[in-house]
Amino acid sequence: MIANLKTVLKVFFSFSHFYLTIFVLFVFFYSCNNRNNNEKRKPISLSFERFDLKFYNQPPSVIPKLKKDYSFLFPKQFSDSIWENRQKDSLQLILQNAVQNEFPDLLDVESEITDLFEKIKFQFPEINLSRVIFLTNNVDYQLKTVFADSILLISLDTFLGSNHNLYNGIPSYIKKELDRKYITSQIVDKFATYSFPPPNERTFLAKILYEGKKMYLKDIFLPHLKDNIKIAYTEEEIKWAKENERLIWQYFVEKQILFKTDSDLVGRFLEPAPFSKFYLQIDNESPGKIGVWLGWQIVRSYCKQNPDTSIIELINLSSQELFNLSKYKPKQ
Repeated sequence: MIANLKTVLKVFFSFSHFYLTIFVLFVFFYSCNNRNNNEKRKPISLSFERFDLKFYNQPPSVIPKLKKDYSFLFPKQFSDSIWENRQKDSLQLILQNAVQNEFPDLLDVESEITDLFEKIKFQFPEINLSRVIFLTNNVDYQLKTVFADSILLISLDTFLGSNHNLYNGIPSYIKKELDRKYITSQIVDKFATYSFPPPNERTFLAKILYEGKKMYLKDIFLPHLKDNIKIAYTEEEIKWAKENERLIWQYFVEKQILFKTDSDLVGRFLEPAPFSKFYLQIDNESPGKIGVWLGWQIVRSYCKQNPDTSIIELINLSSQELFNLSKYKPKQ
């Protein structure tokens, strides 16, 4: 596993009663794991490390020790001079100063991550996470977080706020996700992808239900987050998805898309994009990755119909069985 970790990280661093009643109802409808297990937790010991502060605004003499303590962040083919130059590079220092201004401390973030992984540890006792390392990575928004074996990496420079001037030039649909409110949601994404890979089934239905399962983990582990935060939609986008659920479903059924295996469907409906591509007039009004949102609704429907299903059982359920047992019907 360390070899795989080094490979990934080489790419990464190179460059009142009423409210209680409402909460209980939420847990009832959105937990597949015997209703209450989403609030059960198992203590986990995590080390939070500010690698960014240890590396930047420090003398070159710290590099040998950092290479020893964080060997997975220093590819062997690069000499110390590369890292010394990086330490004093003006653009890197501007980025680090922006990070320090936005995150003078990380106590709230650390608390949220600990809470999250205590819940995850209860459901997935085999996880070995022990180190959470904060760093900067040239605003590489494709690698905002990395989860691998015992280490979680978080690029703080990709969570400065969607309106930060360092993000000028980045497309709006990407920029909107570069905010600290998405950190835990991003972590669940990476944990899910790492913990259970995509199915061998190639149908569009299998793909959207795989994404739906990943989204459902957020219902379990992050029940306090609004839906639009979980899926990184604006309030307007989540409203559009809810109001057009029947039309979306009707389109997929009438076009017989659910059992197609065309690779272009991923780009049209599953990947982040300014909008989803129905090739209709509604395209510009739609949010991207609408297939992810629809798969999520189907998984939610399944869990409502089958509340005693454990998370592991849900993950291992085939797409066809999940769909059949979901009794999914789009809202009116």
